[in-house]
Amino acid sequence: MRLLIQRVTRAEVRVDRKLVSSIGPGLMVLVGVGHDDTAAVAEAMASKTVDLRIFRDEAGRTNLSLSDVGGAVLAISQFTLFADTRKGRRPSFLDAATPELGIQLYERFCEAIEARGMEVKKGIFGAEMEVELVNDGPMTIWLDSAAQ
Repeated sequence: MRLLIQRVTRAEVRVDRKLVSSIGPGLMVLVGVGHDDTAAVAEAMASKTVDLRIFRDEAGRTNLSLSDVGGAVLAISQFTLFADTRKGRRPSFLDAATPELGIQLYERFCEAIEARGMEVKKGIFGAEMEVELVNDGPMTIWLDSAAQ
């Protein structure tokens, strides 16, 4: 599983120019699922996301986690995080999960964050989406379960 996490002051997702979800301060998370991922991986990545100390404390240091600040998560499925660009100019997506596994583990990731008491908003799995956000910092973190 691969996550691109951005600390945001706000974020929203639209489908067919209609607002689907929006959050205020929190994390916008692009979620890519690989064909070897499992529910246990999704749960571990959700815990890591909630516990990452990437929010500022009173002194301006990045010492607080999402659970400390009570922010929300906007989770967007994105199989393109598994793009392989090593050969040629057209990315290959063979390492991405099938849509059936992808949606199952994307939903499991979201449920695991909600189980930790966090508000989760979502895009629409498999849809063409427009995502707008204001990156706070900027703070962008790449997590890859294969590297954990």
